[in-house]
This record gives sequence, C-alpha cells and structure tokens, in this order.
Amino acid sequence: MSPPADPHRFSPVLGALDEHLFAEGTHHRLWDALGAHLITHEGVDGVHFAVWAPNASRVAVVGDFNHWNPDEHPMRPVGSTGVWETFVPGVVEGTVYKYDLHDRDGHRLPQKADPVGFGAEHPPATGSVVRRLDAHHWQDDQWLARRAEANAVTSPISVYEVHLGSWRRVDGVRPLSYLELASQLVDYVADMGFTHIEVLPVSEHPFDGSWGYQPVGMYAPTIRYGTPAEFAAFVDAAHARGLGVIADWVPGHFPTDEHGLGRFDGTALYEHLDPRQGFHPDWKTYIYNYGRPEVRGYLVANALYWIDQYHLDGLRVDAVASMLYRDYSRAEGEWVPNRDGGRENHEAIDFLRATNVAVYGTHPGTAMTAEESTSFPGVTRRVDHDGLGFGYKWNLGWMNDSLTYFSRDPVHRKYHHDDLTFGLSYAFSENFVLPISHDEVVHGKGSLYQRMHGSHADKLGGLKAFFGYMWGHPGKKLLFMGQEFGQPAEWDHDGELDWGVLHDPGHAGVQALVRDLNRIYREQPALHRWDSDARGFSWLLVDGADDQVVAWTRRGEPGDPHVVVVLNLAPVERTGYRVGFPVAGRWREALNTDSSAYGGGDRGHGGAVETESVPAADEAQSALLTLPPLSAIYFMEDHS
Repeated sequence: MSPPADPHRFSPVLGALDEHLFAEGTHHRLWDALGAHLITHEGVDGVHFAVWAPNASRVAVVGDFNHWNPDEHPMRPVGSTGVWETFVPGVVEGTVYKYDLHDRDGHRLPQKADPVGFGAEHPPATGSVVRRLDAHHWQDDQWLARRAEANAVTSPISVYEVHLGSWRRVDGVRPLSYLELASQLVDYVADMGFTHIEVLPVSEHPFDGSWGYQPVGMYAPTIRYGTPAEFAAFVDAAHARGLGVIADWVPGHFPTDEHGLGRFDGTALYEHLDPRQGFHPDWKTYIYNYGRPEVRGYLVANALYWIDQYHLDGLRVDAVASMLYRDYSRAEGEWVPNRDGGRENHEAIDFLRATNVAVYGTHPGTAMTAEESTSFPGVTRRVDHDGLGFGYKWNLGWMNDSLTYFSRDPVHRKYHHDDLTFGLSYAFSENFVLPISHDEVVHGKGSLYQRMHGSHADKLGGLKAFFGYMWGHPGKKLLFMGQEFGQPAEWDHDGELDWGVLHDPGHAGVQALVRDLNRIYREQPALHRWDSDARGFSWLLVDGADDQVVAWTRRGEPGDPHVVVVLNLAPVERTGYRVGFPVAGRWREALNTDSSAYGGGDRGHGGAVETESVPAADEAQSALLTLPPLSAIYFMEDHS
C-alpha cells in the first residue's frame, strides 16, 4: 500500500474571499469553489475537491483513483468555514468518487456523494462523477438576447410540461437520450406551437418513482438520459427552435438516503435538528434549515447554477406552500411557531426572496414560477414591495374549480356555475399560469380525457371545449404531455405516452386544436397582452348558468382586434342564441372547436357574423349565434 498523500503537498486553492462569502451565505457562484474541478494546479493536472463538513473530525476523498482507500487522500480544513479541500493529481473526467467522513467523536459515517457534484453514477449506484462544466459550446446568443421578451408577462407563454423518461421510448423500453430529445421532443413542441418546455426535475435522484422530486444531486443533471454536456445540448437545441426551457426545482425538502445530505457530517447540517421543523411527515423527507447562512447560500447558488451553467430560462419552484408555513400538513402540537407566535416560516420566506432577488439581479429576463397552493399574498409582487418576488404563480384554485366543473354531468353543471366563473374574481391578483400538470393525471385521478363526462364523443367534445376555455381565459398556459391529444390512460412514468391513439381521428382532432389554439394565442395580442391585467377582460355573458353558456371579451393594446370567446358547455346545440358584442360590425369566426378539422360537426356561422343594433347585457349590439354542443368559439373583430 502506498503511503498517504500529504494534504499540504499542494498549496490551497480556495482563497479568503471564498471563505468570507461562503460563511456569509452569499457565495453566488458556490459551484466555482466547492465540488470537483478539473484544473491545472502548480503545473500539475488533476482535480480540486472541496466539501463543507464543519463538524467532521476527518474527511477524505475516495474513488477509483485510490481504490476507495480513505487513507490515501485526506483533506484539510479551510480556515474556520468548515470547508475541507485537497488537490489530487492525475484524476480525470469520468472518475467516480465520494467523501469519507468521521463525525466529531471520530466515528466513521456512511460515505457521501458530493453535495456540489456536477455528475453522478447511474442509479442505483450512488457515487459522484467528475464532470467538466465547460464541455458544451453554446450557440444561443440570439435566443438569450430575446429571452426577456419571451418570458414577459405581456407575451404569450404556453408551456409543455414533460417527464423526459416517459414522453417516448425506443421500442417501448429505453427512454430517449438528451440528444434524441434534442431533435424529437424539441421538434414536436415547436410544431405544436408551445413557447416553452418545462421538464420535471433533472437533478440527480435515486428513486425513479419520485419523478425527480426527491433529489440528491442538486448540481448534477441526471445521468439517466446522458451526460451534463448532452443535457446542455438539449437546452441549446430548444433555444435554436425559439423555445424556452424551464426546470422544476426542489428546494423544499430532500430524501433521507444515507449517501445524501442527511446528517452529512454526523449532525443535522443541511436540515433542522428538531423534526417538527426538519422532517416532512407526508414525504418522509428532511427539510432544509433555511435560517443557516451556509444552507441558504447553497440553495440560492443552486438556482443560479442551473440558469448560469445550463442556460435555463427559469425555474418552477416546487411545493412553495410547504415552505411558507410551519404547520403545513401538521397537527396541533407537531409544529413550532415562529418568533411572533405565528405559522409563517420567516426563514423560508427570506430564502425565497433572496433567491428571486439573486436570479433576477444576475440573469434579468429569466422567469421564476411558484407552485403555491394557498392565498399567501404577494407571491408575484416585488420583494421591495413586500412580495416574494416570483415572476409567475400557478393558479391551482382555477385548476381545481375548472376540473371539478368539467368532470360533472352536464345535467348538474348549472348548480355549480361558480366553479366556472369564480376564478375571474381574483385572476389579476397575481401573474398566473393556468396549470394542467402531471399532478392532475396520476394517483387514480385519471387523465384529462377520463375526467370528461359521457361517451367517447362527449369526452372528446368536453376536452376540446375545456381547451377552448383554458386558452381564452386570462393567464399563461401549461399542459402536461399527452393531454394535448387526449391521452386516455393515466400517466405511467415507467411507460410512454399513448401515441397510438392518434390513429383515432377524434384524438388527432384534439391535437390539431391545441396546435391551432397555440397559434392564435401567439398571434393575437388580445389573448395574451393583458393576461395579468383586468383591462384585458370583460364579461359579455356571465349568468347563463341554466344554459351553461358564458362569453367574454379579450382586449390588447388600442388598435389590436378584440377577441370574443363564447362557450356552450351543454351537450345540446343552441341556435338563435343572442350574445352581446363589444363593437358593432363584422366578426370573423377565428376558431371553432366543432370544426371538422378537429373531428367536429362543422356547426357554426359560415366564417363570420354581423352584429345587429339590438342591445344585449351591457352592449349596444349583439348577434344571434349557433352554438354547437360542448364547444368554444373565438370571434375576432374584422378590421378588413
């Protein structure tokens, strides 16, 4: 056995500024200091390893390069920060490694993956892997120059949410690689007219069934679909097609796997020691200690890392409500009040604000989105105006009410009309995204198609009417993969989408409708300009509960054509139905979900209607309409 390497053979790599920023929790490029870096140090090629373990009595790096012998490469502490570092000559990219630690009493701990590791082994193996951060040559300057416009609250944003492993499979078995997704998925999303791809978490995670929502490698793109450089190539390919890329991000909790962050140096380092604050009862996971500067800095830097290193256009922050409230999913006596005796988690709130300030300050033009299920005030208000500072918030109230309404037998819908209309009472209180996400098509909930009532034809009609309602409603759009063609089955993360149903003209019609809805949504400013502003919306018919008919106007800037949206959510045709219009003249039928192009019966208006000087509701003019069963019609003001 060779003698142990002298940890002082090479001079330290980390400097005083790194120490200061790390201890303060403000090292916004933490990944430049910690982790495993391929460098040339004092004329020698190798890897600099650095890890935070302040309560460890001994730390060593082990791996293929030293036969996993912790005596070979002990590490040395860096000042009083609790960081340990060493430089190991000759280590190359692709090398597997872990940290071998002893607690403060000298007891050896389970070997740990690198908390700032840039790569990981294929699960179920749990080692970290040395990876270069500059392996991909980016070619997206043009996209980055227009990213701010693409993410703006006044722009059309239509998001296709994807679980990369189950979108499509090779021979129904192997998931597509990042490089295959860079062509097949990107081409499909662009053809369908979406503006953004949102991927379920790509941080490395040990359990497939968590879908990435229990991450261990917060700085490592999952190796399931390829290398970090290949993930970067996927993002670059999306940008080349004019698509933004958003990733789900999970700073709310982490799993208890022994190679992960839990009890990292023998103490509750990343998590709270008190289980009433540090353990999540629903998910059986640890909760980060947001009040500790080093932990807060670790997470803030992680958000910045994904945007900086992988050019992501934003992050969707998972389970924000679980972070905001100390009593989230806890009974009386199972939680600790804050310093004011209340339930708000001040430390988590400060962390979320710090993250948003850092992201928007460092990468203007990106978009941070909150999955927040309560009425917490000011989620999308600026931090300097006492808000959380997010760009967007998922409108989960709209989602629940809408799905409840559309799942009902039409006979009973008139008694639940508020489910359809109540969302407009708060639609402009935040910058909302209307989400039909993965959470709505799993765990026995059924697919969106299955939620619709009635026969196969009724389900398809209801689904098309729902999409017409969703795309005409104020708010950005998000749709989980497969729902765009009415996938019949509930989502299975171990399989692939039911692509075969597109042989059915009805399902192909749903897909064609979503493509056209995305097109008209992008092309018509009235449908997106004031998604988050009340000046862009007014009711034309809100009290048609008995007939299950509603209508409204969408407006853009002065001079932009108005769009009138009319829904008939009954399974019967209504003829001679009078609806007020905001402007007199000719209105073109811009989209009708009953079109034969979408598998419908072509019932409508022959392309246009002319208003009459007959008042209806609060409008001086109106038109008699033919409303197909289970339909949505968009009329556009004709300026020709």
